[in-house]
Amino acid sequence: MRIRLLLTQLCTFALCLAFAFTAFAADPPQDQRKHTKLGKYATAIESYEMWRAAPDKVFVVDVRTPEEYDFLGHPTMAANVPVQLWAGDFDAKKKAFPLVDNPKFVDAMKQRFKPADTLILMCRSGHRSVSATNKLAAAGFTNVYSMVDGFEGDKIADKASLDNGKRLHDGWRNSKAPWTQDLDEKLVYIPAN
Repeated sequence: MRIRLLLTQLCTFALCLAFAFTAFAADPPQDQRKHTKLGKYATAIESYEMWRAAPDKVFVVDVRTPEEYDFLGHPTMAANVPVQLWAGDFDAKKKAFPLVDNPKFVDAMKQRFKPADTLILMCRSGHRSVSATNKLAAAGFTNVYSMVDGFEGDKIADKASLDNGKRLHDGWRNSKAPWTQDLDEKLVYIPAN
């Protein structure tokens, strides 16, 4: 009788947890470039609420470069596993430092997480997290959310504003969610040799 009661309680808890995650999840973003194969999305605020509801079952993963993770800051609980790395050379045409795919990304994720874990992937503004989510889906991960507004959020698009072009709209850093520039050796990316 006790076993049946315990199983009933566990099933009820699992259903409540699944419902809670669904309640936090965002609608698909309007920007088609932010759509993933798994179709699971969350805003920065929803991601924080999902993590707060089950910090031992929901994992926030920052897929930006180690440099971005270090210098711009990151969620306090987020592990850094970059989906791309700095190429090192400046591209004068694009006026940018290009990124290249991290060939160790999926393996590094498999070392840290199980394919059924609830993962929320975050990049700068919600584009690299799509690529990372799709790579993990192809590797058998099934419960991966893409944070649609990322750490820095979207750019302000108002030419009359002094903030025009700055990433001050939504995103983890602009919300009330906790972030830091301190590094924790258990969370930083250290590539395996």
